Amino acid sequence: MARLSRLYAPDTPQLVQVRFTRPLAPPNEATPADKLDLLAGWLRDAARENHVPVHGWMLLNDRLALLATPPDKTGLARTVQAVGRRFATRIQKGRVFSERYRSALLQPGAWVLPALIWLERLPVQLGYVDDAGRWPWSSAAQHTGLASAAARWTTEHADYWHQGNTPFERQAHYRRLLEQGLPATQARRVEEALFGQWALGDEAFLARIGRDSTRRLLPAKRGRPPRQTVVESEPRSDEPREEDASSA
Repeated sequence: MARLSRLYAPDTPQLVQVRFTRPLAPPNEATPADKLDLLAGWLRDAARENHVPVHGWMLLNDRLALLATPPDKTGLARTVQAVGRRFATRIQKGRVFSERYRSALLQPGAWVLPALIWLERLPVQLGYVDDAGRWPWSSAAQHTGLASAAARWTTEHADYWHQGNTPFERQAHYRRLLEQGLPATQARRVEEALFGQWALGDEAFLARIGRDSTRRLLPAKRGRPPRQTVVESEPRSDEPREEDASSA
């Protein structure tokens, strides 16, 4: 099966995840802070170099995930590739990503905030920490008010800004959402869209971005197309019917 081309639509947020070929450290060893610090810096620099507004990001021992609105078809790919090149020369020789990154297009106003919560809760979900805001290698500390001004480099999405009229209100409200996490059905829809590399939104959103997207937005329906029934026409009045022809 041919691999899918990159999914892109203008001015549309994307959730992205790429896994590392080998984890930065085994599960029984301490978190490799020095390596994660390097990767975080390379991600920040690569996003700036490629003019990609990043709304959220997260690093673990085995993966990188981010939420961004790329300015063009290649901005995200160039950003991930730049991180990979530095990774391969400073931390781990050879191939550093186990596969091409996976991505999903997201409908603003409906799925951007759930996707942000999903990615910033990964350290909790996978047992690294109990409080997502305390994981140093993600944007959660910025969104919950725990990060210093110097550590803030992401571009807040409008869906985050709508959580309150002041920074304090936004941070407090988002902190509650992050602590609660997503309902299981909502988290599953985010994961299915990301791992399947599809778009996530309602019919109007899909119709709007479908005109300018680089490929189809949803998986094709399984199975063969329905078989069409052939309707036989009645014989003309001047043609013999089957019983008449047999008796002739």
